Amino acid sequence: MIHNKYWQAFFALSPIIILFIMMLGYFGFLFSVFSNIPELEQAHDGPPELILEWIGSFFFVIFFVILLSVASLAFFIVHAVQNPNLKQGHMLLLWILLFIFVGGLGELIYWLVEIVAKRNHNEQLE
Repeated sequence: MIHNKYWQAFFALSPIIILFIMMLGYFGFLFSVFSNIPELEQAHDGPPELILEWIGSFFFVIFFVILLSVASLAFFIVHAVQNPNLKQGHMLLLWILLFIFVGGLGELIYWLVEIVAKRNHNEQLE
């Protein structure tokens, strides 16, 4: 599974794509709330829970993104530890610190630099 190019692409791209989709949904929610402020101010007799009716699904998506990001972090740390190109010098430590402090962007950079570029280079040599 570690060397499967489809799982590598999934774990590299999915946290960023889902975070982008989540941000679009959040801004869409804010836009709908701000565009309906007059109607929300007029409705004093309705329950206040109506404003927060989508909060459960929003927290579910946040939990899913966090879970996917942790799985992606573990996947790429294991891949970096098993990568023979990173055994010399301090490159392994540098990549692991990049994964931890930069998050999904560091994993995307690692996937592009260490996996895709090396795969394309090895395919050209064969």
